[in-house]
Amino acid sequence: MSDDPSQTDPSDVVLVEDADGVRRITFNRPDALNAFNQELWVAIRDALVEAAEDPELRCVVLTGTGRAFTAGQDLAEMADPAMMEPTDGTDRPEPGYRQLMQVLETFPKPLLAAVNGVGVGIGLTILPHCDIVFIGESARLKAPFVSLGVTTEASASLLLPATIGWQEAALLLFTEPWIDAAEAVRLGLALRSVPDAELLDEIMAVARTIGAMAVEPLTTTKRMMLEARGTSVRDAREREEREFARLVGAPENRAALDSFLAK
Repeated sequence: MSDDPSQTDPSDVVLVEDADGVRRITFNRPDALNAFNQELWVAIRDALVEAAEDPELRCVVLTGTGRAFTAGQDLAEMADPAMMEPTDGTDRPEPGYRQLMQVLETFPKPLLAAVNGVGVGIGLTILPHCDIVFIGESARLKAPFVSLGVTTEASASLLLPATIGWQEAALLLFTEPWIDAAEAVRLGLALRSVPDAELLDEIMAVARTIGAMAVEPLTTTKRMMLEARGTSVRDAREREEREFARLVGAPENRAALDSFLAK
């Protein structure tokens, strides 16, 4: 992918633009509401790895194209238990989800998000991995794991209670309500609700302020924030992966997912 936005192929599953010390990564599967398939998982991972290694970049902004931030995992792929199974001792490549999570959990620079439109599944659970989140006034979030016969992802079993409190996390995960922008701010999933038309400008203004900072103090501060968590985030994700693979492969739970896919 090119760093020059004028050279970015609009058919790419992510659009990458670098300017003023900031990399903007835009999820770009609008016809699928930016659902995460293997290609998108890996493309985002690659864009983050490049940003981490580029000394000219100070921070990254995540956002989506069209009507959605992201509608979550591609459900057809999610129905395959192999997408979450360990790959130790096999020739099978790491699933794209795991490749991205391993980078996200240790990303060494400030990570911002501009949540436009719908954020479902990973569109919600990615937010506690971000350092600053702005959300559009018309955006809505939802975590429909239990009703699909599976469990949480992206260390949400740890990060949601830590971010919004145990009871709020339990209500969110066990009853699966739609969460509007004002509620997302109240819960702490987002810092600020912004008119839709101003969302990208607002988050990019913050990003450019960070982009003007010296890189070493930024990365040192982010590293210490991450080190305070130790291995807890990784450990939570690995527990989730084992249980996710078990649940999605169970006949009684597979029926719930198949029913949803048939709609």
